[in-house]
Amino acid sequence: MRERGAVVTDQDPQRAAILTVDDDPGVSRAVARDLRRRYGEGHRIVRAESGAAGLDALRQMKLRGDVVAVILADYRMPEMNGIEFLEQAMDVYPGARRAC
Repeated sequence: MRERGAVVTDQDPQRAAILTVDDDPGVSRAVARDLRRRYGEGHRIVRAESGAAGLDALRQMKLRGDVVAVILADYRMPEMNGIEFLEQAMDVYPGARRAC
């Protein structure tokens, strides 16, 4: 399922989400696949291919009342690096764990 630049690989709103952001589509898919294998049973895996798409996905999840457990971001991305993305993501989901 695609939502404004983000790909939701699982649609169960009862499980907390793990959001991963990476501008390289191959890396993004690989990270999501690995996360799904390890954490997919207890979490929804959401991936975005830009900081802007990741922020949009977070805002949509916030509007639905979804829980976001972890936000992972690539540091080197065009337009917005991982630190800039995570700083803005904190405004939307201050309780989510973040890693870059």
